[in-house]
Amino acid sequence: MIILFLNFIFMFLISVKFMINNMIIIIEWEILNCNSMNLIMTMIIDWITCLFLTIVLLISSAVMFFSDFYMEDEKFKSRFVMLILLFILSMMLLIISPNLITILLGWDGLGLVSYILVIYYQNTKSSAAGMLTVLTNRIGDVAFLLCIGWMLNHGNWNFFSLNNNLNEEMKLWVCFFMLLAAMTKSAQIPFSAWLPAAMAAPTPVSALVHSSTLVTAGVFLLIRLNNYLSSYILFNVSLMLFSSMTMLMASIVANYDYDVKKIIALSTLSQLGLMMSIISLNMTNMAFFHLITHALFKALLFICAGIMIHKFLHFQDIRMMGYMTFHLPIISICMNSANLALCGIPFMAGFYSKDMILEMMVSSNMNMISLIMLLLATGMTVMYTFRLMYFSFWNKMSMKSLNLSFYTNKLNNGALVLISGSVFGGSTIGWLSMDSSMVIYLPTHIKLITSLLILVGIWIGYMLSNKTLYLLKFKNYKMKSYNSSMWFYPEISGQSLIYFTMKYSANSYKADTNWMEMMSSLSMFNMLKVSSEMNEILQNNSLKLYLSIIMFPLGFYLIYF
Repeated sequence: MIILFLNFIFMFLISVKFMINNMIIIIEWEILNCNSMNLIMTMIIDWITCLFLTIVLLISSAVMFFSDFYMEDEKFKSRFVMLILLFILSMMLLIISPNLITILLGWDGLGLVSYILVIYYQNTKSSAAGMLTVLTNRIGDVAFLLCIGWMLNHGNWNFFSLNNNLNEEMKLWVCFFMLLAAMTKSAQIPFSAWLPAAMAAPTPVSALVHSSTLVTAGVFLLIRLNNYLSSYILFNVSLMLFSSMTMLMASIVANYDYDVKKIIALSTLSQLGLMMSIISLNMTNMAFFHLITHALFKALLFICAGIMIHKFLHFQDIRMMGYMTFHLPIISICMNSANLALCGIPFMAGFYSKDMILEMMVSSNMNMISLIMLLLATGMTVMYTFRLMYFSFWNKMSMKSLNLSFYTNKLNNGALVLISGSVFGGSTIGWLSMDSSMVIYLPTHIKLITSLLILVGIWIGYMLSNKTLYLLKFKNYKMKSYNSSMWFYPEISGQSLIYFTMKYSANSYKADTNWMEMMSSLSMFNMLKVSSEMNEILQNNSLKLYLSIIMFPLGFYLIYF
């Protein structure tokens, strides 16, 4: 834990130096040289790499501080810590690699370790969630492998040397497979079902996975490859369509859910859709800026939610909570700071990125439908955030007794590490990484759209939670069932995916038994099987009995006549 935090300080100083001097260092390490074949490990170190590594190390140190006490009763605690460290190393390998082959190592490492962590609590629910997670991510892994195959036409797999002037068919398939891989890893529609299901993992894992590691891997890959991918016009259009739908769907569903971890997971899904929308407009620096600030306050939000669950005897229903300000005052301050940053309240961490994103989108030439979906999702973000705050802090507590609950102030360590990032992180990173000469001129009525969305979202969210706005209580059962079940995506992309995957894998196994196998190994096996069965019949003397039953009436008939 201390080592991770010290590495964070060291990487932060290096990232500041790289940003000020605009430095890029590419390191090539020749692992193997055999005749004409060279196996080279390539690493890129620039300000994006250093800054992202800084955030990953900061969040990892906070998660390790938190899990040290949250998982203290765990029997195999050392195993859990090793899995977390392996997860961090996989993400670091993905960040520093400009080569698709080495990126694949970190990419598959994230998928494998995430599956192990999701099924960490060994029960039926965790097993189903882990299977959904790993099978959905397998689609992206296959697309990534096919993309590597198509990039053989470029002569190498380094994304800095990609040629934009190759034929359109090659560019089409590379862009399609890369988009598919990024959408599955970042849980965009129609692959969104696995992200809320992955909440079956322990809360420290959720704080790490859903803030700066697994779900951001697809976004980070598109940021790295954007110069090549954006040269194909249909890539930006497709990405804008799917990301806008994901953003709106996650925001609507979060207003219906009562599980505190799923609400925060759906919030992550909505913010990932926002990042993808920015990438589709070729604003990669702003997408990376929001990725960094979002990681800071989202990890803090998950840690605070884990402490609340720990306090309330592992109940995750927000209707069971209440009066958190009296029970956990420090955690209430931390969680309110993270919630306000998520809403984009002025001068919090999320304000500097979200306000700039909204202003750039309003002033850009994006289509009106996507812009309306973006504004609706932004308003609904404030709605479900204040709904969560109402049930957690202002609502009456519905539990019978907290006498059995156990709480120690040492649980606050992880949250206190990250609270400064939620308050000052946006301004600090914005001043360091964004171009200070960029000025956005907008009319007053458009400039006030962001503030108006925040105020309207606060009002509607409070009314929905307080059950005083009768027109918006959503008494329609079909609509409530449709939204609370995440638009039926778990059934479509979850159960159907697993069923058809298993079915076609069985058919593939049957088709794989070709004629050579039938003529050699299977033929010998069938012959030995029939011979052993005949030998068993003879050993049991069944043949003598059979012949005596059949031949005795026949012999008597011949003698008599």
